Amino acid sequence: MRATVSQATSPVTRFPRPVIVGHRGAPAYRPEHTAASYELAIDLGADMIEPDVVVSRDGALVVRHENELSRTTDISVRPEFADRRTTRLVGDKERTGWFAEDLTLAEIKTLRAIERMPELRPLNTAYDGQFGILTLAEVVELARRRSTALRPIRVLAELKKPTWSADHGLPMAEIVAAELRRLDAVSPDGTVVVQSFDAPGLQELRALLGDDGPTMYQLVDDAPEDDQLLTNAGLRGISTYAQGIAPSRHRILPRDAEGHLTAVTDLIARAHQAGLAVVPWTLRAENAFLPRHLQVGDDPGAPGDAAGEARLLIGLGVDGLITDSPEVAVAVREEFAPVRAAAAA
Repeated sequence: MRATVSQATSPVTRFPRPVIVGHRGAPAYRPEHTAASYELAIDLGADMIEPDVVVSRDGALVVRHENELSRTTDISVRPEFADRRTTRLVGDKERTGWFAEDLTLAEIKTLRAIERMPELRPLNTAYDGQFGILTLAEVVELARRRSTALRPIRVLAELKKPTWSADHGLPMAEIVAAELRRLDAVSPDGTVVVQSFDAPGLQELRALLGDDGPTMYQLVDDAPEDDQLLTNAGLRGISTYAQGIAPSRHRILPRDAEGHLTAVTDLIARAHQAGLAVVPWTLRAENAFLPRHLQVGDDPGAPGDAAGEARLLIGLGVDGLITDSPEVAVAVREEFAPVRAAAAA
């Protein structure tokens, strides 16, 4: 079944206020994709929590940043997995390490999470080894447990390379469709929203789950090969299977080679004209990730003025913001509340 433009965009794509998405939880303070990180993101005010999803050898949906596991788990020091180390072409990149698709879920469940960016977030290394590896179902259960009638918590699940996985014998779209049905999470306003950089993968999932399936966002990178997605024709094409785009924030606030902001693009307005919500990624508080004028001092790992970048994006009309520090974006959203109230009056 193929969605049409009118059917795929029938759910409301705009929100009464910008949604704040805890990117992999709250990884500014806890190792990403751990229960502690997700719980903290909710405590800090996030409306959604965002797990990245890969597939194990036996077809389980595992929550990790990527299918190569050595940067986010202790697998490299586990002698029982030494013989699983290999080199593999993933997409257009050659990677060496340990891959989720070579391990069963039971084996992955023996691993422990570690901090992915210890050079920038050394305090998080204190939590290395304390938390296990989650499945998508466990993250959905966490979100439902923390939801209330007044404050529902949703899961923005990013599917990692579903087409590549299918080409290697793990049909990710089919596995995800079956799991969302099992979790009763296939409606447009359900617990799970799905996003991916892989447009064919999202299109396949839309065909599998139908026009009344979950809300979907097309992720868009900075790479030139993604430029065509953001033309007017490209945005209209996205609207046939997705309700929103999740672009790099540099697509809205581009920078020069030295990190200075150079312009404000018209992407938000053009996406809205195509019926698409706009939820950019990823606001991070460290100087290393901020535009030059919002950096404070010379230490790349020191906090800068992340609230300043959040004000720019929310002020320009984004429908949400994906962030490693949810409390920063929540506070800025509240600054804009009187403006929204006046506009609605």
